[in-house]
Amino acid sequence: MLYNLLQYGDQWLEQWGGYSLLQVLYQIEFRVFAAAILSFAIVLVCGKPVIRWLIRMKIGDSPEFDRADVNALMGSKRHTPTMGGILIVGAILISTVLLADLRNPYVHLCILMTVYMAGVGIADDWLKLTTARRTPGAREGLKPWEKLLFQLGIGLVAAFFIWRLGGDNPAARSLVLPFQRTYQPNMETLALEPAVWVLGIWTFLILVTLIIAGTSNAVNITDGMDGLAPGTVLIASLGVMILAYIAGSAERAQFMLFPWIDGASELMVVTGAMAGACLGFLWFNCAPAAVFMGDTGSLALGGLLATIACCVRQELLLLIIGGVFYMEAGSSFLQTTWFKATRRFSRDHEGRRIFRCAPIHHHFHLAGWRESQVVVRFWILGVLLVVVALVIMKLR
Repeated sequence: MLYNLLQYGDQWLEQWGGYSLLQVLYQIEFRVFAAAILSFAIVLVCGKPVIRWLIRMKIGDSPEFDRADVNALMGSKRHTPTMGGILIVGAILISTVLLADLRNPYVHLCILMTVYMAGVGIADDWLKLTTARRTPGAREGLKPWEKLLFQLGIGLVAAFFIWRLGGDNPAARSLVLPFQRTYQPNMETLALEPAVWVLGIWTFLILVTLIIAGTSNAVNITDGMDGLAPGTVLIASLGVMILAYIAGSAERAQFMLFPWIDGASELMVVTGAMAGACLGFLWFNCAPAAVFMGDTGSLALGGLLATIACCVRQELLLLIIGGVFYMEAGSSFLQTTWFKATRRFSRDHEGRRIFRCAPIHHHFHLAGWRESQVVVRFWILGVLLVVVALVIMKLR
């Protein structure tokens, strides 16, 4: 909004001598860092009042697991306020609206995704909490198929939106494979490499829909320890910011042989806001957590992260950058699948487990790692995965 207001009023400001102070808003790098600082400040300032309000409303979590030893380890977290994701979502939206170019359709999509996914998360959190009040120990929220249906629905809408925005640019509809160049090197124009796979509309829609829904679920599953989800999302958002920085410039895209996406540079402002909001939330979510983000925050962050990666055509690099999320989701899937299969086909009809407990952060917790060790080591793994992704970016 501030950026757009400056564009409309730059002549008036120049007459009154205020233009020189505000022209810095034309620099995308300034607006990115400003969005990060602003969203961090919003969460920091609003954190305590929101937490007190959640406590007054008795919006607290009472985690229950199917293992007594995990319940014992996580017992100290009972009645900790949840739905703190409204802090993250609010900070991202305010910073984006103030500092991004509101005429950019990619920004519109990010705002839609954030609001929609946060709405699904709020509904899920609220149903869990009200059910727990009626039936002690119960944590029934949206049914899994209902939540998945909502995620796939917005994923399909976003996929179609991204497809349409590609226009006549075939690179905006391509699948970027590891080590494959999008453009022919040493060319004066952006000449597409013949081997690049330009996706058809149905393949594109299916791929993007699954990535958005899957990442949203993966971040949701990762949110199980103090500081784990916001810390790993913070790291991943910085990695995705670099991808948007490259994709938003024809010169940088040609140099890196990555798809050029007209208007993608504004997505850096959104990733900056996301990083700042996660950093601010860590202030209250670090051990011992004063508040949890709940599905309100995790679904929105996962959906937004995947949407930005899909806009810049880097779904496969996102699988590396967000490897911690997919490792968490994969461990839960493998554990459930293996348990059901062995219970069905074994002679004693007793299910077997691959991990002590899933998702995998609980496996390491039960193995003797302190919660803080699990969280920090997963952060380290997240940083390493971003570095690996950056190395792969250069090896074209």
